[in-house]
Amino acid sequence: MFTRHHGVWPPHLPKHLDYPRVPLWEFLETTVRRFPDKPAIIYYGRSIPYRELGEAVHRVAAGLRRLGVQPGDRVALYLQNCPQFVIAFYGIVRAGGVVVPVNPMLRAEELAYILRDSEAKVLFAGDELSPAVESLGARTEVRAVVRVVYADYLPQAPSLPVPEVVAAPRRADSGFVAWDELLDAPAAPPEVPTDPRRLAVLPYTSGSTGTPKGCMHTHATVITNVVGAAYWNGIAPSTVHLTVLPLFHVTGLQHSMNVPLFVGATSVMLTRWDRDAALQAIARYACTHWMNISTMVIDFLHNPRLRREDVSSLLFVGGGGAALPEAVGERLFALTGLRYVEGYGLTETISQTHFNPPHRPKLQCLGIPAPDVDCKVVDVATGRELGPGEEGELLVSGPQVMEGYWNKPDETEAAFVVIDGRRYLRTGDIVRYDEEGYFFLVDRAKRMINAAGFKVWPAEVESYLYKHPAVQEACVVGVPDPRKGEEVKAYVVLRPEYRGRVTPEAIVDWCRQRMAAYKYPRQVEFVNSLPKSGSGKVLWRVLQERERQRAGT
Repeated sequence: MFTRHHGVWPPHLPKHLDYPRVPLWEFLETTVRRFPDKPAIIYYGRSIPYRELGEAVHRVAAGLRRLGVQPGDRVALYLQNCPQFVIAFYGIVRAGGVVVPVNPMLRAEELAYILRDSEAKVLFAGDELSPAVESLGARTEVRAVVRVVYADYLPQAPSLPVPEVVAAPRRADSGFVAWDELLDAPAAPPEVPTDPRRLAVLPYTSGSTGTPKGCMHTHATVITNVVGAAYWNGIAPSTVHLTVLPLFHVTGLQHSMNVPLFVGATSVMLTRWDRDAALQAIARYACTHWMNISTMVIDFLHNPRLRREDVSSLLFVGGGGAALPEAVGERLFALTGLRYVEGYGLTETISQTHFNPPHRPKLQCLGIPAPDVDCKVVDVATGRELGPGEEGELLVSGPQVMEGYWNKPDETEAAFVVIDGRRYLRTGDIVRYDEEGYFFLVDRAKRMINAAGFKVWPAEVESYLYKHPAVQEACVVGVPDPRKGEEVKAYVVLRPEYRGRVTPEAIVDWCRQRMAAYKYPRQVEFVNSLPKSGSGKVLWRVLQERERQRAGT
């Protein structure tokens, strides 16, 4: 068991936690009983008390049963941040279903794959995403689509700047089930199994082959990180969260939604990141906790209005997904007096396995193992366990680790290794730890690009590029970027008949129309050939290293 970090362990927290053996939805129902009149969500000035939230959850659960959803069925959420996301999430698990959170930036083809793979029966979709949903046709098993209009939960006089997508008028009826129609059901929820070992959430990640994989999380694995995060970060019922992380992502899902609901805190929710709206929200509603990604912090600190607003209510600022540059962390401290608290986790672990101690965080650091987490750093080639300062692959074991990949037994087997009778997840991340037990990211064993916290798998982008009639060969790499950490770049060999007839900008525009905004390459460079090994395998590392040398990193 890794214990080197015990010397810097948070003094208020035991090293082992007991986790409730209940279904996830019981957290919300308990909070509704404890704080019925307290605001659960504040949405651009609209206050939704816990009693109203709980009743809506019960109605959604009953409505889903009316749509034919049975315990164990998958139901997808294709939404931006909004009160309906929270209500639908808990309505699904309260009906015994399994939530499939889907990135709303995904295009129709990407959406169709996840819906088919998960065999989702019902889809909740934002009104602005209707065109992508309508194009699905009969390519999935979805038998009902519930349309969500964000403006339905706006107050008459919003207190914060409202983005266009939220204020947009309702689109023409597309034959979807209306949100109000779904809620027009008896408030009594259906009887469902309560075993916490049953599946609750199926978030999708991409594998080294670029094929998205569903990570099977039970009520128990989700609850582990909810409880751990709440106690680690000192979350209390009086906490006010600034909820700006996307809720489809495991970090936002856990830290900005499930944790506040578990303790009975209030979430001030924004549908999209807006530095002015965030600043006003902190000042107006006295937000105490803000989980984010590094690009939000950078943007926030460059807001010229920052010095004119009162942000003294903030007690905690932290996040993960991409390292916060040390200079930015120092600027945050100079302006707010707060040290950035960074964490590390995976979709496979439904958020954190490591977190910096709030009383002793280090910058550009993954942190120390969370409660009940064991980890090892091993040599990639030999599997030999390594010591302080040595670089190797991070293996993690803990109660928050997924059961496996959905319908992918071979990939599940490859993702785990058993050491001394204990099952460890192979993260694919190359790390080192210091003498105090703090972990630092060095590199990635897998070919993943981290663009502002969004995980991009080059093989998936390449598969789209090969559909372009002008592309003969393609290789995608990450390019160092001072704001996002990494940016996506494609090296392309054109077919002879297209040389001189197509431009890099045209390739970028073509990709923009077919891929999620965070995936498509921002840079395309035409080359005569790609470097290859003797067996004909593309040497992507050569191109990756070339970009790092160009950037001087």
